[in-house]
Amino acid sequence: MVSAKQVREIRKKYQSLLPVLDERQRRLWAAAETRPLGRGGLAAVVRATGMAKTTVARGLRDLELRRALASDRVRRPGGGRKRVTVVDPSLVAAMKHLVEPVTRGDPESPLLWTCKSTRRLAAELEAQGHPISHTAVADLLWEQGYSLQSNRKTKEGASHPDRNAQFEYINRRVRRQLAAGQPAISVDTKKKELVGDFKNAGREWCPQGRPQQVRVHDFLDKKKGKAIPYGVYDLARDVGWVSVGVNHDTAAFAVQTIRYWWRRLGRKAYPRARSLLITADSGGSNGTRVRLWKWELQKLANETGLAVSVSHLPPGTSKWNKIEHRLFSFISKNWRGRPLLTHATIVNLIGATTTSTGLRVLCMLDRRTYPKSVVVSDEQMATINLVPDRFHGDWNYTIKPCIR
Repeated sequence: MVSAKQVREIRKKYQSLLPVLDERQRRLWAAAETRPLGRGGLAAVVRATGMAKTTVARGLRDLELRRALASDRVRRPGGGRKRVTVVDPSLVAAMKHLVEPVTRGDPESPLLWTCKSTRRLAAELEAQGHPISHTAVADLLWEQGYSLQSNRKTKEGASHPDRNAQFEYINRRVRRQLAAGQPAISVDTKKKELVGDFKNAGREWCPQGRPQQVRVHDFLDKKKGKAIPYGVYDLARDVGWVSVGVNHDTAAFAVQTIRYWWRRLGRKAYPRARSLLITADSGGSNGTRVRLWKWELQKLANETGLAVSVSHLPPGTSKWNKIEHRLFSFISKNWRGRPLLTHATIVNLIGATTTSTGLRVLCMLDRRTYPKSVVVSDEQMATINLVPDRFHGDWNYTIKPCIR
């Protein structure tokens, strides 16, 4: 019989060797310890190491039969638990049916409009007769080429057949305008912002453990209202102008912002200007079908004496507008992670936006009222001195000053 002292010695040796032994080495070591102990040796080694009796017995058989394994193998070929896909060949197909994009809108899909987490997928697969753990689901998803991804904003509607031709036309028009020393600007409305202690995307450096406290819910603060930034970007001079409105984003507000830019910056930078080229989106307050946009531009042309030319980006391409990449993106970076507490905060943050390439931004708060649903009659439209271009006159046109 094996004494308790011998069991303790075996346990000490095993614990000292355990960190450096792999599965095969532990099995063979335990078998080698069992042999000289005689009767009761197998039970003593099992008690000392905590290994399964069948594992030690298998080690004894390997020693007796002098079985040799390849130097880089721990088990014989085919040893160990079978992969879940071998045991259940239809598992991968069942999982793909739950996560494939083409089945997301399938009324028969059990996960329609649900969160497809690995735990939820594992539960649904088990309900279909495919028992699997959520960790195994994650492994299978990676093996099948899936990954965790967020939504990406890329779809803006159907592509117009003249889309590329319009971009080329705008490019040629801007080049000619700049080559002649005349102003060319890009305009658009930036995303409307709630004013107050609301969460703003992004992060900024703060003392550790002392983040800025903001509201849980983003409901409009009626006292502070909202901010409507409308921007003008000078394509030649890398200078931006932003008017922060507090009322409505209308065509009158858009043209008033262009008027502010011209009075404060434009006419000083271009004292010999005879024309102004505006590139804008096809929708919103400066859309191709907005009558008030053209009516207000006629007023601007009459006041300044400039021939105001407009080229609209093709429908569904608003993210290609120059002002988005050269002005608005840097404004968003400048105030990221910082609550927009007041209108003054917004104006100061926009005005402080700069880049290493020389971008400068001027900003002002426009507290004027711009009523919605202003109707421009057919008689008023008939008085607009609008000259459409030969190529897509609905997208490209010039409004000349009216001669009185």
